Amino acid sequence: MKYLGIDYGEKRIGLSLSDELGSLAFPYRIIINDNQAFDAIHNICGEENIIEVILGHSIKSDGQDNLIMEEVKKIKQKIEQDLSLPVHLEKEFMTTIHARDYLEQNDIYGKDKNNARQNPKKKIDRADAVAATLILQRYLDRKNN
Repeated sequence: MKYLGIDYGEKRIGLSLSDELGSLAFPYRIIINDNQAFDAIHNICGEENIIEVILGHSIKSDGQDNLIMEEVKKIKQKIEQDLSLPVHLEKEFMTTIHARDYLEQNDIYGKDKNNARQNPKKKIDRADAVAATLILQRYLDRKNN
């Protein structure tokens, strides 16, 4: 029983997966937000036997929905209709900032450490999958407690 976490962004979509018990979330990958993004999500759901999807609910500091929420609601509806999977929204306030801070504080650059140090954008890109992990873990913690 695996869950898929999604940090939906205009340029990139961060993805995370839970373990089989639905207890822990792990960064999975980042996909480009283009016309093939939904197909990639569809394939991942099938390959990983996903039972539920957790989408980041993007809000502003005043608690109102961000502009990106129109797109998030569309992808939520598409996943529910086309994949017949339940989709839950989980607040994602500042998850990308927390993810970048975590990567910076822990000097995490991934497999290509030297290239990431020379190109900070590589590390920033990794933050999207970590942000999806934070979103998914928040949901799992709440669900399991």
